[in-house]
Amino acid sequence: MKKTFASDNYSGVHPEVMEALLKANTGHAASYGADEYTERAIAQFKVYFGNDIEVFFAYNGTGANVLGLSALSRSFNSIICSDLAHINVDESTAPEKFLGSKLITIPTKDGKIYPEEIQNKIQRVDDQHHPQANVISISQSTEYGTVYTIDEVKAIADVAKKNNLFFHMDGSRISNAAVSLGKDFASFTRDAGVDVLSFGGTKNGMMFGEAIIFFKPEPARYFKYIRKQGMQLHSKMRFISAQFEVLLSNDLWKRNASHSNRMAKLLEKELRSASVKITRPVDANGIFAILPSAIIPKLQKEHYFYVWDEKTFEVRLMCSFDTTEEEIKSFGATLRKLLK
Repeated sequence: MKKTFASDNYSGVHPEVMEALLKANTGHAASYGADEYTERAIAQFKVYFGNDIEVFFAYNGTGANVLGLSALSRSFNSIICSDLAHINVDESTAPEKFLGSKLITIPTKDGKIYPEEIQNKIQRVDDQHHPQANVISISQSTEYGTVYTIDEVKAIADVAKKNNLFFHMDGSRISNAAVSLGKDFASFTRDAGVDVLSFGGTKNGMMFGEAIIFFKPEPARYFKYIRKQGMQLHSKMRFISAQFEVLLSNDLWKRNASHSNRMAKLLEKELRSASVKITRPVDANGIFAILPSAIIPKLQKEHYFYVWDEKTFEVRLMCSFDTTEEEIKSFGATLRKLLK
């Protein structure tokens, strides 16, 4: 299958990550995270986030989100998120099934949720007849490819603190957000008031693997049992850990995310040059645009992508660490030809 603009999940594995996997495949290593690769990977996370964090690895993003939220929420609680949140739209009903909690959604036009909207959803506190809000969850970058500023994250954290709620961040594309902001990871997570972070690796050059990071000790107290119950404890943990070790070393995470973000800006330029309407700010590695319905199937045959909104023909185009300028130019040329 030729490369597409469908998703950064479609991309392959970065060569440096593949090399790390091959090296980890030499000899035997202790299982379930009691290995030197896991020790070194956790040490790398502590370089970025501080020594007093707790880090756990999981297979995939849904597992990381659901398990992270499991440490924060009980079955009588509710979780406040945007109506586009991955936990609401793209994880089937995994959060509801495994948490038993209710998702309270806020309609969003830019992928973000804001303090006043969140406060309005915190209702009937201590009322036994009503689900009790206990967690605010945001995505960084958002499902629309927008990025919360540090001040925006801090403002949400203030609402969480005021109302004694936990603050969870889905960071499946956190590296793209960090590059967009030009800031270190801690500045818009731990230092901004986030309690639990899902740190994504798969969308940024890894084969598989996500990390759940706790910035406070109490929610992590029983997490090793929660992860086991949630079927996300990898017996050969070194094959997740070795990937994170190399991703966080020598700025590979930044090189990959910088490239995919830059490719998105080039693709935006191609679309604008063809007088295509861009519907969302291009903050990270995703572009949203309106295309004439008649050309979409023809364009998809050459450069596959997803239709985000079938009513408005808004499409989503995602760039990856391995997207090339030639592919961007080819897309632009095909688009202009079809628009004639």
